[in-house]
Amino acid sequence: MDRKIKVVRIINRFNIGGPTFNATFLTKFLGDDFETTLIGGVPDEGEKDSLHILKEYGVEPIVIPDIQRNLSLSNDYKAYKKIKRILQEIQPDIVHTHASKAGFLGRAAAISLNIPVVVHTFHGHVFHSYFGPLKTGLFKQIERYLARKSTGIIAISALQKKELVEVHKIAPANKVQVIPLGFDLKKFSEDTDAKRKQIRQEYGLKDDEVAIAIVGRLAPVKDHDYFLQVIENVLSSTEVPIRVFIVGDGSEKEHIQQKVAAINQKHPGSIIMTSWIFDISTFNQGMDIVCLTSRNEGTPVSIIEAQASGLSVVATDVGGVRDILADGQAGFVIKRENIETYIDKLRLLIEDPSLRNKFANFGKQSVMDKFSYHRLVKDMSSYYKTLLK
Repeated sequence: MDRKIKVVRIINRFNIGGPTFNATFLTKFLGDDFETTLIGGVPDEGEKDSLHILKEYGVEPIVIPDIQRNLSLSNDYKAYKKIKRILQEIQPDIVHTHASKAGFLGRAAAISLNIPVVVHTFHGHVFHSYFGPLKTGLFKQIERYLARKSTGIIAISALQKKELVEVHKIAPANKVQVIPLGFDLKKFSEDTDAKRKQIRQEYGLKDDEVAIAIVGRLAPVKDHDYFLQVIENVLSSTEVPIRVFIVGDGSEKEHIQQKVAAINQKHPGSIIMTSWIFDISTFNQGMDIVCLTSRNEGTPVSIIEAQASGLSVVATDVGGVRDILADGQAGFVIKRENIETYIDKLRLLIEDPSLRNKFANFGKQSVMDKFSYHRLVKDMSSYYKTLLK
């Protein structure tokens, strides 16, 4: 193909998280063979938009406010018509959708126009821990139909591929390609001492205080109740002074605030809710441990960023966590039902700085190799060209 390969990339919404970074880097750095247009929706109520990330890399998206996470026949139809109009105008060689709503609307529009290559990335999935059995069953049927009509499906981890192929039977194995996410991780290991000093001073953290953070939407699927149960237990059972940071915002904010207030009454000033933090690479340097207690995940960005920042991690064993966190080497991966084990392992890390150090060094090396955006764009470019053939 002598001319540039035209790609239209469609993402659910520009909120803070893996899909935004992925779409931004693929739009910006795919290379001279490609010309990419990025389309996306708006964040849910309580979510911070992530347009500052696109701006930082000089990416100008087309924002369609009708692409919203919640089901709405009128909004969804309007979004579908707008996407279809843009596709008719651009006449792309490839339409690549990211996450469920964009995957539904974008693929439906692309299929109706006979776009040569239609690709979809599952960043996570909604096949458990989101909806009841009826709705979940309907979504599976829709995804199976769309997968049949798609040229290729991308899973972001080997475990996710297994779930899509063997557990939920969305697509056959030969149609699903594993391409892990990629990030700009350099900034997470720059000026670390100065950043640590800055954050520790800002929050009045003493040298002997161990700082623990959980980073993500305040949404049921992230299960902050589980996290707070762990923290309450640890606060009562360790002699080491700890300070806990809940970073994020969302629908569960009020409920979480009440729980935090109750714990802070017993252990004054121990938990701080920060809302969203834009400069997470600086913030992380003030921390010692990052936790994740989700019920369901794709590839949790907070864990990749934590390891790139040189922090040890304790996480529930969900989604692609095991693909990005080496259990017993960079942190601990724990079955959700074993909350006692979660508490024990977190306490162990709090009380053993040399173990934290060992985990931090291993994790940093591991993610720097596997999750750079240079690798992502190389993988994606070669996959696109294979599909076009």
